Amino acid sequence: MNSSLLRRGLASTVLLAAVALAPPSPALAAPNTAAPNAPAPNATALNAAAPNAGTPKVAAPGEAVRVDVDVRAGLASVGVGALGVNHAIWDSQLGTPAVADLLKDAGVQMLRYPGGSYADIYHWRDHTAPGGYVAPDTDFDTFMAGARRTGAEPMIIANYGTGTAQEAADWVRYANVTKGYGAKFWTIGNENYGNGHYGSEWEADDHADKSPKEYAANVVAYAQAMKAVDPSIKVGAVLTMPGNWPDAIVGAGDEGSWNQEVLTRAGSVIDFVDVHWYPGGSSAAETLTKPAHITDAVRLLRQQISRYAGTNADGIGISMTETNVDVGRNTQPGALFLADVYSGLLAQGVFTVHWWNVHNGLGTVSTVAGQTDYNDFGLLSSGNCNADNSVCQPPMNTPFAPYYALKLMGAFAKPGDRFVGAGTGDALVSSHAVRRPNGDLAVLLINKDPDNARTVALNYHGFTPAAGAPTVVTYTNGADGLTTATSGTAAAQTLPPYAISLVTLHSANPAPAVKTPARPTATTTDRTATISWPSAGPGLKYEVFRQNNGVAEQLGETTSTSLTVRNLEPGKRYTVNVVARDGSGRTSAASPPLTFTTATPAGAPCTVKLRDTNDWGNGYVGSIDITNNTAGPVTGWTMTFAWPTTWQTLGSGWNATWTADGRTVRVTNDNALAAGATINVGYVGNYSGPNVLPEVFTLNGNVCTSA
Repeated sequence: MNSSLLRRGLASTVLLAAVALAPPSPALAAPNTAAPNAPAPNATALNAAAPNAGTPKVAAPGEAVRVDVDVRAGLASVGVGALGVNHAIWDSQLGTPAVADLLKDAGVQMLRYPGGSYADIYHWRDHTAPGGYVAPDTDFDTFMAGARRTGAEPMIIANYGTGTAQEAADWVRYANVTKGYGAKFWTIGNENYGNGHYGSEWEADDHADKSPKEYAANVVAYAQAMKAVDPSIKVGAVLTMPGNWPDAIVGAGDEGSWNQEVLTRAGSVIDFVDVHWYPGGSSAAETLTKPAHITDAVRLLRQQISRYAGTNADGIGISMTETNVDVGRNTQPGALFLADVYSGLLAQGVFTVHWWNVHNGLGTVSTVAGQTDYNDFGLLSSGNCNADNSVCQPPMNTPFAPYYALKLMGAFAKPGDRFVGAGTGDALVSSHAVRRPNGDLAVLLINKDPDNARTVALNYHGFTPAAGAPTVVTYTNGADGLTTATSGTAAAQTLPPYAISLVTLHSANPAPAVKTPARPTATTTDRTATISWPSAGPGLKYEVFRQNNGVAEQLGETTSTSLTVRNLEPGKRYTVNVVARDGSGRTSAASPPLTFTTATPAGAPCTVKLRDTNDWGNGYVGSIDITNNTAGPVTGWTMTFAWPTTWQTLGSGWNATWTADGRTVRVTNDNALAAGATINVGYVGNYSGPNVLPEVFTLNGNVCTSA
């Protein structure tokens, strides 16, 4: 978590004996760095934010919300260890039977130790953390006993900040050779980009060189020493989530951003990358829009891995070992956020997601959606009071709202399940779905409206529900547990205000009996894509589907193992799956998804090259070279492009007249652009999420080649 060591503990005499530490602060915001003074002749300042064009509308009162679920739109599978939470050595309840049993009951499958920033001051051998507080009975063996009682895998953080590669290797030896714990996942440090290299400092780091280059060199040394003891372990390196500080910032003396430097220099020795995500938000309503960032953020992170990690890139996984909210941490907004974010990340192939934290302690008390919120990052109450005892939390280990959301996730996304496409037309309703190995379907529905119920009309594609009312498990605002009932129908459900509902449907057809095709590959032009896959067996027909907000669009079918799809849009992203069908009409499950982007046209009358020349974490300078490839001049030209996301806006532009209309940006210039000539224009772009750069540009209506 992004906070100083002295703000990573609990303000709790119950948990910390006589030591009083302030509760953790919210995620650190990006430094308040002013935008650079870019040269701006003919600049136009654009102060109004672009509206969120193209986002789902909010349903009118009484209007049914359409939800589509398509099992032909396959996403990631749920692995063992998917549902996680953090344990910390300053928590006196760590490893106790009561806590272990509560976590087991919630379906927790992975536990992270020894706890955030404390990992970079913690020495496992003598169980000390100089500068911090260590509660009694929180040593490694106690943690492992609790993890085993929970039935959870450990995720262990080796001390990078004040430790050594030898200390980490000795820990591996003790855990897996001496004790036989079989601890598989080990990360090197915690949020080590917070060591002061970028100006903000909360993470301990005794290295004289605080750069990502030095961190990467030590990751290599740690990984080699640790794997020399146990070659079967998986070693992870700390990265930052795209769209979160300090993503894209290039520090003094560096050749690239933190992620670029670490992946380039240590990508060959790691097995996964570890990121954290505290998306912030000034209100609960704003916070609950942030899960929309997940798909783009994970895609950008995978692009970074592919671009910089070398030949090992395809084998590198992604873990998300800390997330939480700023508003409603232990009331319903935290619960809704947890369910939405765990589902969204797991569906995109993140192999484990962890809540911060099991216990954390009392903060500033407020009322959120009619419930008392203790501003506590924990899943469970710490049972402590404020200084004058005027406000106290519920008794120790009382579950908070996010705990019940995690328990609902344990019933929803089980190891072996496969996420499938789900989409909704209402901005205040989220939907996720998994297909069970036996063919059943589970649909998770989240109503983010604190005041109004939602009637949901469910539509299924590639799946026929069995007759009878489905089983529905619901968690409502202020409830002290989950309710289970047989209610509604497969086609219609009513979602209470500010509630999460899990609808489980039996299939009218048996589980898929045809072998699932492997992940396809694609070769593309600007207008076509040839999609290929290995044979899944003799005598099969293959259908290729494009994912589209819960409704898969069939692009074609063939008895071959490749299909050329035509009439695509240049520079557009597509996600496709392949489904096999036998002669009896039985179908397979969808293949793993393939996402590709079509090219821009070769030999276009114009070429555009966009570069991000200076980035400060929530804005950047974009430099665009426009080249006229024709034999004659272009007079009175207009270039247009669209922001790929709704959280990107134009700040100002120069060397032309810049205007913005929603997500569309127009750049006009009355001067002639001579044959073969290039002109440079530039702008300041703002962003509040993953910064996906525009890829498609038109000049006077012609799609240009993107360089």
